[in-house]
Amino acid sequence: MTATAQCQAQADLAELTTYRVGGRAQWLALPRCQEELLTAVAWAQQEQVPLTVIGAGSNLLISDRGLPGLVICTRYLRGAQWHEPTGQVVAAAGMPLPQLAWEAARRGWQGFAWAVGIPGTVGGAVVMNAGAQGGCTADYLISAEVLHDGSIRTLTRAELAYDYRYSCLQTGTGVVLSARWQCIPGHDPQCLQRETSDYLHRRRRTQPYHLPSCGSVFRNPPASKAGWLIEQSGLKGYQIGQAQVSPLHANFIVNLGGATAQNIYDLIHYVQAVIQAKWGIQLHPEVKFLGDFSSGS
Repeated sequence: MTATAQCQAQADLAELTTYRVGGRAQWLALPRCQEELLTAVAWAQQEQVPLTVIGAGSNLLISDRGLPGLVICTRYLRGAQWHEPTGQVVAAAGMPLPQLAWEAARRGWQGFAWAVGIPGTVGGAVVMNAGAQGGCTADYLISAEVLHDGSIRTLTRAELAYDYRYSCLQTGTGVVLSARWQCIPGHDPQCLQRETSDYLHRRRRTQPYHLPSCGSVFRNPPASKAGWLIEQSGLKGYQIGQAQVSPLHANFIVNLGGATAQNIYDLIHYVQAVIQAKWGIQLHPEVKFLGDFSSGS
């Protein structure tokens, strides 16, 4: 393949995910500008090979068997334009959310502190309606620029059909290129930096940042918390292989160092089965599964 200078054959995907697991990509593209991304997508369409797009890999579990076709990782699509008069920022798909949160605080722009502890990118946030600390993407997003069927479209917040950890992009084939966010300028930068720091320290005290994970594994069911249900079921510390329900926060499954993607997959389904049997509640994963996994192993 010669679509871009950053393409690799049979590339290891484990290092591109926060779980540090997963097999190889048949082809991997690491575009560093929008033109390279468009070229890679066009190549996949021309060759009629499967196309998978990932960002920071923070909400993914990729099979040990790897992925066929072309995987595009957008984490190197960086850059942000801060428009002072309007309080709007346009950020490329690969911009890390924590970086935006700190830059907004330094500028005295309110509206991004909630994102400081989310280990994801703008593109992933747009697709997943990422949120934390009482804030979420849908609260501040104005629109997103999306590549769909060879053309670039601007989708408004309403057109993205946001719901809890959901957007219409999860059921389609659109590739996020950038997003426009609304902030509120004019605040004291020191106060916002303290607030942002407090958010980050609170998350680090209560969540296992020292081990590979995907963040929260399950969506919170109505009128309850997934972590509370798992903890009350006695599952903290439960392991399959080197995959473990975190003793610090029960809605995290961590890689103790030698876990396989299959270990993590099996543990997720074991937790679901226990919660269903004990509470009659079906937990729905936030993590997205990519590739083939064995059931009931």
